[in-house]
Amino acid sequence: MSASSPVVEILSAEEMRRTLNRLASEVIERGGDLRHLVLIGIYTRGVPLAHMLAHQIQRLEEVQLPVGAIDITLYRDDLDKISTRTPARTKIPFDLTNKVVVLVDDVIYSGRTIRAALNAVLDYGRPSAIRLAVLVDRGHRELPIHPDFVGRVLPTAKDELVKVFLHDTDGRDGVQLLKPEG
Repeated sequence: MSASSPVVEILSAEEMRRTLNRLASEVIERGGDLRHLVLIGIYTRGVPLAHMLAHQIQRLEEVQLPVGAIDITLYRDDLDKISTRTPARTKIPFDLTNKVVVLVDDVIYSGRTIRAALNAVLDYGRPSAIRLAVLVDRGHRELPIHPDFVGRVLPTAKDELVKVFLHDTDGRDGVQLLKPEG
């Protein structure tokens, strides 16, 4: 994709806020006993999204959920196909035993990131269940993985790119679809 690729706004900052509010409500409704629920964000943008969901759940239910962060770089099976980066520090400062873990990520595509995250989480304990919350589901799965909580289903072509912007990392909120030229 070049800098001049056509860009389509998928979610504005306001639409993203409403989408996160809905996701938080769905997690509350289907998450069971909130005392046993923990959120774990997948680096990079899943971490601030997990904090945003936790903040909204606290606002709605007056329950503060534990939030962790996991880096799955060394668990990936496709390191030869993706750009490499220095792994971030996994931070799970709570016991996962018998907890319901909600993994949080920005975009689900092939399912490989989530497969790696499942392996990583199981190295830190044995939760009673693992659920998946994503802001955008763009399809094209290579593995039989399906999110439990989805902000927006966005059918895409394989050569398109979904870009999530978060205030904490990018200075603004929103989601864009970048289409190839031509």
